[in-house]
Amino acid sequence: MADKDAVMKVKDIVNSDKSRRFVVVSAPGKRFSGDIKVTDLLYRCFEERDIPAAFDALFSKIRQRYTELVEDLKLTIDIKKYLDEVEDGIKKCGRADYAASRGEYLTARIMAEVLGMEFIDASKIIKFTVKGVFDADTTNDLVANTLSINKGAVIPGFYGEMPDGSIKTFTRGGSDFTGAIIARGVMADVYENWTDVDGFMTTDPRIVHNPVLIDTLSYEELRELSYMGASVLHPDSTFPLQGTHIPINIRNTFNPEAQGTYIVKDVAGRNGRLITGIAGRKGFTTILIKKSMMNAEVGFCRKVLSVLENYNISLEHMPTGIDTMSLIIPDSDLVGNVEFELIEKIRGRVNPDLIYVYKDISLLAIVGHGMSHQAGTAAKVFMALATADINVKMIDQGSSEINIIVGVSTADLEKAISVIYHAFF
Repeated sequence: MADKDAVMKVKDIVNSDKSRRFVVVSAPGKRFSGDIKVTDLLYRCFEERDIPAAFDALFSKIRQRYTELVEDLKLTIDIKKYLDEVEDGIKKCGRADYAASRGEYLTARIMAEVLGMEFIDASKIIKFTVKGVFDADTTNDLVANTLSINKGAVIPGFYGEMPDGSIKTFTRGGSDFTGAIIARGVMADVYENWTDVDGFMTTDPRIVHNPVLIDTLSYEELRELSYMGASVLHPDSTFPLQGTHIPINIRNTFNPEAQGTYIVKDVAGRNGRLITGIAGRKGFTTILIKKSMMNAEVGFCRKVLSVLENYNISLEHMPTGIDTMSLIIPDSDLVGNVEFELIEKIRGRVNPDLIYVYKDISLLAIVGHGMSHQAGTAAKVFMALATADINVKMIDQGSSEINIIVGVSTADLEKAISVIYHAFF
């Protein structure tokens, strides 16, 4: 949605198939290298709202961008009215969510006129509870009762409404989630997610040149790959569609002829592929706790985990031995003095013999339903790593056998992904 050309491509895509009735839009991204995304400008406007000169300079960039877009498209929409409304709202709002959501709001206003469709504000149909949790039941009812299949509609992505009427956003990339919500509410035949790539690749093309395109993957595989860094689709996007048989189709706005990747509930009988994809994430710390006879101490793990809970820290992985346990924690949760305080609290709760802290850990996931049906997958993974002289820091595999998680030094992550990819593809 960055400029006139992108908007016109969207118009052509929607109009090429009359069954495309509901359009969810994101805020405009970068038009060129060095450009700033509209959402980032809006966040900065919120931060500077009490400094008039700084705020005015930032908002003038947003105003200019939308005004030029409307002029380039030769639309009759009174964009100044909506920009004035947004400017005033940001100055008065108490949370950043309102400001962050306005890129989608303004874009949807424009897109509705381009397509000749009705504009439906996401705040009217997507609801959160008083605790800020997405209210699926209320939202599904509102979507089903509000949206008319005959007329179609354009809905801004990324946000909904709290019970007090304030705006609440999803995490960044949340327009994908909005699309899934709308698809579920209207029981769509398919949820098409149009982006700037041909589909899901088996691994990051910045690491492996021209990786294989995945034609089909399951909801579970998507979750695993997205969470571990494959950023084509928001990892929560499957949640609204669980319990339905609505597939997600990843398509390329700039190459609409490509069939893309289908994400489905069941992948039984799919080409006998051993693994589906490989993805990795940087930025983890391992806290290794050693204590003799740990396995005989009732409640040991609970006591350790209660310390993490008190600091509102979510555990990524917890490999254990008879006298050891390791906590894999994102670096982002250990800022300031938190790491030191955490270790001291653990010492106080369980009196360990030793605690070691390992930095610069990265995790990579080898994902695929096929692994559970064929012996030797793990052997192939670790042989590839050993041949490349990459030391494995941690191994974890879920009981479903859909993935193998491997911890390596951050300096080895890209090399590890590359050698594993070439071992399987």
